Amino acid sequence: MQHLKTHYHPDIISLDNKTIFTRPATRCITMSGDTILLLYTERYEDYSLPGGGLNEGEDKIEGMIRELSEETGALDIRNIKPFGVYEEYRPWHKSDFDIQHMISYCYTCDINTVLGDSKMEHYEIKNGMTAKWVNIYEAIAHNKKTMLESSKKGMSIERETFLLELLVKQMP
Repeated sequence: MQHLKTHYHPDIISLDNKTIFTRPATRCITMSGDTILLLYTERYEDYSLPGGGLNEGEDKIEGMIRELSEETGALDIRNIKPFGVYEEYRPWHKSDFDIQHMISYCYTCDINTVLGDSKMEHYEIKNGMTAKWVNIYEAIAHNKKTMLESSKKGMSIERETFLLELLVKQMP
């Protein structure tokens, strides 16, 4: 799969003598014209691609399908194709490791535009996460505004905005 980018959180000065926890994850890109299925999270005031961490030993595509179904209620997931890998190094705020190395395996796919019921996790519901079909240009503008103005922004917004902008560059 094509390597898209490696991002280092500004607090990561060096990886030398650090303990690193690697977390594989998947992200799903599904579009209809210039409309894309995203998750809006009230807590962080951002749009993100559906996806999340893989369970131990879980196949990447099976994990992507699981996350997409759970978070959005997507139905009839088909035409799955690799898009690329986005790596990031972030501070890890638990005592067992210094740094988290997240590897996001991104895929494109087609789904029905009508969504079924989602099965979000408790913390996703608590954070105000909802699945929405959104104009990709509006989502990028919203995320950029959040990056500039919001104290609530999460660590993933740079990844998400980079991926959305990359998608726009590849649109016909």
